[in-house]
Amino acid sequence: MKLILFDDGAGELAPLTDLRPVFDVRTGAWTALERWAEIGLSPAGVRVPDSMAVLAKALHPKLGVNQSIATGSTLVNGRWPLAAQDVETIAALKPGYALVRGSTLLAARVDEPTDEPIKVDAYESTEHDADLLDRCWHVRSYRDACLAYDLGQMAPSKGVVVQEGARVAESAVLDASNGAIVVAKDARVGHHAVVLGPAYIGPGSTVVEHATIRPNTAIGPVCKIGGEVSGTILQGYSNKAHDGFLGDSYVGMWVNLGAGTTNSNLLNTYGQVVVDRQRTGETFLGCILGDHVRTAICTRIMTGAVVGTGTMWAASSAISGRVEPMRWMTDAGERTYRREKFLEVAKAAMARRGIVPSEAEVARFAELSCESN
Repeated sequence: MKLILFDDGAGELAPLTDLRPVFDVRTGAWTALERWAEIGLSPAGVRVPDSMAVLAKALHPKLGVNQSIATGSTLVNGRWPLAAQDVETIAALKPGYALVRGSTLLAARVDEPTDEPIKVDAYESTEHDADLLDRCWHVRSYRDACLAYDLGQMAPSKGVVVQEGARVAESAVLDASNGAIVVAKDARVGHHAVVLGPAYIGPGSTVVEHATIRPNTAIGPVCKIGGEVSGTILQGYSNKAHDGFLGDSYVGMWVNLGAGTTNSNLLNTYGQVVVDRQRTGETFLGCILGDHVRTAICTRIMTGAVVGTGTMWAASSAISGRVEPMRWMTDAGERTYRREKFLEVAKAAMARRGIVPSEAEVARFAELSCESN
């Protein structure tokens, strides 16, 4: 099967997709793209909105981005995080036929080459039940199912898997009685840390001494995690190295949470959490933090807060509601994070991991800065 993943640009997903296509959003241990690769079906190419094309090429230099779609290719929507679970149904599609959810194209088999945008009405369609990322909080909604699938691929016996080069201290506790635990390549779990499955500790990440990692947590690559973390997905390259609680949340890349930063994941009324005046269907929902967010020590984050990419929060007040990208928040007030200063800080943070931001990322930072004005 010649697989083409596509980002249809639909839904209200910011800040998850500010700096990446939707199929690169971590929804469990893996992203949608990684799930396909892990079952031996690495995409031959990807399709993204024109506004995302340069960034997608920088992220995936070995993949064809927005190239012509050849006859016989199979298109799969990147907003369908567990599409790989339905691989047999997708692979059985005949040329010219598609799976849809309402007016949304889920998957299709191309019957003739095309350079045109992907349109649902070009195919004979069959309705198919699928969970799609439509809103930013859906990373929480689909977290458990995605993580269960991913761990099932990595640890089918539902025990503890410690991959090559990983180190687990003798005094650490890894409890897989309620779900598998995978400590990935070159990861580290420190002394007296407690990890409760199901959980995933990504490659090169560190769970520091005395930390508590509660169920349904997926830590991406090269993170440093301390304190108490529960039911949270970390995209990668982010730090929460000190005490403080983080629950039922999503954390983007290059985030740094100051010591004592703590979020609420449950309303005092035990009611349904509302984000952007929309009911989420979730009782437990913490925060959504975009890439390059930074918080001062002892920052409080209220239930259902969404913090835009690149925001620096150094105010003593709690974070609540939606915070636009590239904001500089202090007790003196709110202003736009000065672009030159933001880039200086971002480059310094990334250099600590031996990474330099691409020209495409730098250009996107500028766009987000303009959008926040």
